[in-house]
Amino acid sequence: MTALTDSFGRVHTYLRISVTDKCNLRCAYCMPAEGIVWRQKEELLTFEEIERVASIMVKFGVNKIRLTGGEPMVRRNIENLAKNLSRLDGLKTLAMTTNATMLAETAQTLKESGINALNISLDTLKRERFLKITRRDQFDTVWAGLQAALTTGFDELKLNSVVIAGFNDDELLEFSDLAFNNKLNVRFIEFMPFKDNEWNVEKVVTYKDMIKEIEKRYTLTPIKSDRSAVAKDFSLHDRDGNLGKGSVAFITSMSDSFCATCNRLRLTADGQIKSCLFYPAEINLRDRMRDGASDADIEAMIRHALQLKPEAHPPAEELAKSDNRTMIEIGG
Repeated sequence: MTALTDSFGRVHTYLRISVTDKCNLRCAYCMPAEGIVWRQKEELLTFEEIERVASIMVKFGVNKIRLTGGEPMVRRNIENLAKNLSRLDGLKTLAMTTNATMLAETAQTLKESGINALNISLDTLKRERFLKITRRDQFDTVWAGLQAALTTGFDELKLNSVVIAGFNDDELLEFSDLAFNNKLNVRFIEFMPFKDNEWNVEKVVTYKDMIKEIEKRYTLTPIKSDRSAVAKDFSLHDRDGNLGKGSVAFITSMSDSFCATCNRLRLTADGQIKSCLFYPAEINLRDRMRDGASDADIEAMIRHALQLKPEAHPPAEELAKSDNRTMIEIGG
């Protein structure tokens, strides 16, 4: 079978599937303050439609799928979708990104349904700041979800933290302590511009500045990773030379783009293929499937989307002005 390759020779093996645009938090960098108009149920892909697209992509080399949202666990019976996807021949990793508000009760069920890698979004370890960024008073619930994930024992457990100057950049050492003391990869994400998320360049903390702060307490040693990895990973040693249980990583979209090795495709909750997170163009698979398109037709549309994929995303200032969807509409 011919791999899913774009016009710049990048082979795509990673599919991110948004199962819903709904979320029970209201994070400022993800959702506009006034909210969005939720998609109606009939606008969303059914589980069967998601499984069909996923099976076509796995047939042509996709070996990692991540379920995202919104918050994927607000979609009823998400574990049934996970079970079916986990059975796809050739799929190596089935992951999920969650805000952990529902994780304390579901971590074990998710693992048993085939989720073997979990990312938790948490931008602050301070309750009052959590309320400010998410507009919901759920810090204790999220913390309980994180503890449940740690004890459940996923193959991979990561914590995503968007670093914003003047808001949470003074918590880098506290998050690093969390990584040092737990089998956890804490990933610091440079603040990225999306529609109506109040981005400006002065709020961006570059990964080099983050490293300088963390090195006040820890020695960071690069960890070799896959060429297509979006994060730069580092092990942690304290001043006595002790190796931490976990690690830290930096997602450097703003200061050091990784477009040249991108291997990702995105399927939105309403069935649009996006070849690039920052590229507004989309191709509607949902309507074609419902009009009777064959698997070969769907494959051709996916390959067409790949041919439209740009070599790299524009500078941040241009992205801030683009007519892309909000982050929550695209999928985290």
